[in-house]
Amino acid sequence: MGDSNNWIDVKETDGHDLKHLVIPPHYAQDIERVLIPRGLIQDRISKLAADIAHGCSNPVVACCVLKGAHVFFGHLIEELKKHHNSAGKSIPLSFEFIKVKSYENTESTGDIKISLSEEDMESFKGKDLLIVEDIIDTGKTMVALVERLRRYQPASIKVVSLLLKKTDRSNRYVPDYVGFAVPDLFVVGYCLDYK
Repeated sequence: MGDSNNWIDVKETDGHDLKHLVIPPHYAQDIERVLIPRGLIQDRISKLAADIAHGCSNPVVACCVLKGAHVFFGHLIEELKKHHNSAGKSIPLSFEFIKVKSYENTESTGDIKISLSEEDMESFKGKDLLIVEDIIDTGKTMVALVERLRRYQPASIKVVSLLLKKTDRSNRYVPDYVGFAVPDLFVVGYCLDYK
């Protein structure tokens, strides 16, 4: 699954006892342990932003994949604004929000429906896109999304995902930037799609 030096690898046996942390009431009955504490998520997002900024030389269109990635997106953009590229300049950012549907029940179909119009996607021509996702599971949806967006001739497409699931169902797709590789468990929190 790529170079594990590019993310924090969370093992299936990792986690923190609930009695040591404050748990939101709406999760209290549904979780066994906390895999990644909030502070570690915040620190990791700051590092991802620094890495992304360092590699930017042009204005970036940051595309939030809704609904699950919206909190990660907000925190990542906040951090990106604090960092400079390798030339020491701040990164001009614009934003887009994309709903992508590829699941029927709990299975990814690989066929995607995108909420953007043709005109919206045609505006990506010649621009650097940063796709922001909450979790990559099988990889089918992201591969299909990137292939579709390439048709509109952006200058580049980079993908950042907070989580990359270590699963046998994966097509081995690995984003350009990953926060954490997590075990093949149903994970919740940080506004990941839930219920």
